[in-house]
This record gives sequence, C-alpha cells and structure tokens, in this order.
Amino acid sequence: MRLLTWSAFAAFLIDQISKYVVIHMMELSRVRAIEVLPPLLNFRYGENRGINFGLFADGSEASRWFLIVLALLICGGVLLWVRRTRLRPIALISAGLLIGGALGNVVDRLLYGYVLDFLNNSCCGLNNPFVYNVADIFIFAGAIGLIFFSDEKKAEKKRQ
Repeated sequence: MRLLTWSAFAAFLIDQISKYVVIHMMELSRVRAIEVLPPLLNFRYGENRGINFGLFADGSEASRWFLIVLALLICGGVLLWVRRTRLRPIALISAGLLIGGALGNVVDRLLYGYVLDFLNNSCCGLNNPFVYNVADIFIFAGAIGLIFFSDEKKAEKKRQ
C-alpha cells in the first residue's frame, strides 16, 4: 500500500504544481495560448465542466457535484479492490497514479467549479481542438497499467 500512497501523492502533486505554474505563473488564463513545440505541444487554456468530449458539461452545480462524488466513489472502489487483492508493485503504482490524478481533478472542481486543462497536441496538418491536463495523463496511464499489470490473485484467507 505504501507504493500506492506515494504514487498517488506524487501524481496529485505533479498535477497541481503543473496547473499552478502554467495557468497562474505563466498567465495562460490571461494569454489563452502559448506555443511550446508547435504543433506537437501547445498550451491552450481550457475549463472542463464535464468529462471527456463534453459529457455532463452543462455547467450546473448538480453535474459538478455528481462528477466529484463519482470520482471519489471510483477512487474508493479502486482502493477497496487493491486492499482485497495481491497485486504486483507496478499495478500498485498504476492504482496510485489513477487515484492521484482523479483527486487532482476533484480539487480543481472544488476550487474553481471546473477542471483546468492546458495541454494540446496537434500533428501532421490536423488541428486538435481538445485540451487536457497532467491528471488526465495519470488517470489514463493508471487505468492502462491496471489493465495490463493486475494479474490479480485473491488474497488467501488464513486457515485455522
């Protein structure tokens, strides 16, 4: 569980620091766009009030709180599953990345009412209009890691 805790803490911290630096210190919220390595990497300011591709993005308080509760329930479910299952270290790290990223987005929803997004990638003449953040990377990497590395073995009950 220590690996999960530290990887969740690291993912959460890296996400929150990256948002603070890019959005506030680099003033992306004011300038709206910064070319970093065009067209492969750009910073574009975004306020995500829903989930991927605009789902639940009506901006209402009800959907905001629904998404906060949903994220917390998913984190709790992952924690419960991990506690009941013997997993390899890489799977524990994956679970931590998923949880840390999800909690980073929860904090955004609590502080701002939406998730701060700023990463944009385009390539090969295609202009990608979507933005995401570091937490989204951790959530995706954690989920993929759990799929590939969680050759779960039920925790053996002690026989008396």
